[in-house]
Amino acid sequence: MNCIIIDDEAAARMIIHHLCSNVEELNVLKEFSNAIQAVKYFNLNEVDLIFLDIHMPAFTGFDFLQTISDPPKIIVTTSDKNFAIDAFEYDCIVDYLVKPIHEERFLKAISKAKNKTKISSVSNDDLESLDNDLYVNIDRRLIKIDIPSIYLVEANGDYIKIKTEEKNYTVHSTLKKIEDKLPDSLFLKVHRSFIINTKKIIDIEGNSVLIKKDVIPVSRSNRAELMNRLNLL
Repeated sequence: MNCIIIDDEAAARMIIHHLCSNVEELNVLKEFSNAIQAVKYFNLNEVDLIFLDIHMPAFTGFDFLQTISDPPKIIVTTSDKNFAIDAFEYDCIVDYLVKPIHEERFLKAISKAKNKTKISSVSNDDLESLDNDLYVNIDRRLIKIDIPSIYLVEANGDYIKIKTEEKNYTVHSTLKKIEDKLPDSLFLKVHRSFIINTKKIIDIEGNSVLIKKDVIPVSRSNRAELMNRLNLL
């Protein structure tokens, strides 16, 4: 992948360039300390990936994204975690790296850039899934939830309640939207108001299942699929 680095800090550009040099698939075409100069270069050259700092004087990373058309995949690099919500409003952003950037985290971001299509906007439905993580938008903060830790999702009007091993979250979204983001290998919609993690089932009796301390109804239309999922003797 042909890539460019945009960061006003020379040390940050050097670190990112060094990390890129250890990845065979990456070809660093050019570095920029000024995002305006990068716009001119981008318009004349084929670029597959951009490492983009957000907090730059005069012309920010967001200014850059709003200026270019048909942006490639973007990996945000910043020292400020507070930009996460704004950053994920852009479909082109595949990951968000907080400085100092460590090699293991860098390689994970590159893997996403190589293997994934551009992610959809978190702000559109307050939900986004990446690998085994689900990000939820709560009070303009991105909260990361480990997907396997989720044992129950319950619909309640225009909101859903996500129950995990450690904490519960209430998010403005629909059951359909979160169903699309959860892996079929773990989760099943058993009722129009409930999605369960089938690995967390404790007991099944009649048309209900016990998940932790929650007794969840199973609709007739979903019972057959639930039974097919179970490893029955």
